Amino acid sequence: MGDHASKTPRRLIIFPGALGDLICAAPAMRWLASRAPGVETELMARAELARFAVGRLGFVHGHSLDRREVGHLFVSERISPEARAFFGGFAEVHSFFASADPAFRASLTATTGGRADCYPFRPEGAGHITRRYLDAVGAPPEAPAETSLEPYSEDLDAADDRLESVGLARGEFVAIFPGSGAAAKNWPAANFVAIAERLVAPLRPLIILGPAENALEPIFAARRLPLLCNLELAEVAAIMRRAAGFVGNDSGVSHLAAAAGAPGLAIFGPTDPERWRPRGRVAIIRREPLAMTTVVEVMDILLRVIAGDGSTRSADG
Repeated sequence: MGDHASKTPRRLIIFPGALGDLICAAPAMRWLASRAPGVETELMARAELARFAVGRLGFVHGHSLDRREVGHLFVSERISPEARAFFGGFAEVHSFFASADPAFRASLTATTGGRADCYPFRPEGAGHITRRYLDAVGAPPEAPAETSLEPYSEDLDAADDRLESVGLARGEFVAIFPGSGAAAKNWPAANFVAIAERLVAPLRPLIILGPAENALEPIFAARRLPLLCNLELAEVAAIMRRAAGFVGNDSGVSHLAAAAGAPGLAIFGPTDPERWRPRGRVAIIRREPLAMTTVVEVMDILLRVIAGDGSTRSADG
């Protein structure tokens, strides 16, 4: 993700969040880009997200939020030439990062000649966070809140190879995501095992684990369940384009699966699904404590959603 040389005017969006945050904010970012379609839009975010967003979420280039010029903006009285050169190269900058920090805002304004706007990272207000992001950037109420994404053809080819490596093919598997960014949001792993073992032909399970869930691998490997670990986000998105459906926790990867077009079920506990639910053909079940959610009810709702009976109802308790 080196610097992007282009004679076309450039727009930079700075975003500090995780995967689910980025997908929920994507409609607001698209709206910002739509105001001046002749300007190329670049994303500065966590390195993994910046790589993934290029093309698939409409960005032409990505930058890591860890690059040193960002740190230089927190000292407004002596902004470095490197920061001035980098941020000053953009026709406009939109930052969801450090918007409450006076030094950062002053430096960003100075380096861009006033061509910068700042927005809250997690906008307050009732309703889904996607709509709150749109409100924060000044989008009108009718602005689309569509969070879908488009994998590259090479992503889909790689997904087919991954599926073949575990003996699966498109349309015949249900992806199972047993992890999330916080243990308090995780339905017990043993319950996900039970879901996997209850699936019957033509549906088969596929367990997908990220780096934070490596400790769960032995639980699923011991049952000889198809398993893929530590994939790139682009691969996961493409695999979900091939899936019959998914079941997961309140997690970024559940948002990713829904954005890729897979129907499924997201299991919520302490967080509010009215604000954080994945958008798309996704049913929600919420119980507190999470252990109150039973395998039987998850299996029932999951199969209904996959069958396309229109059931994306929320079960709340």
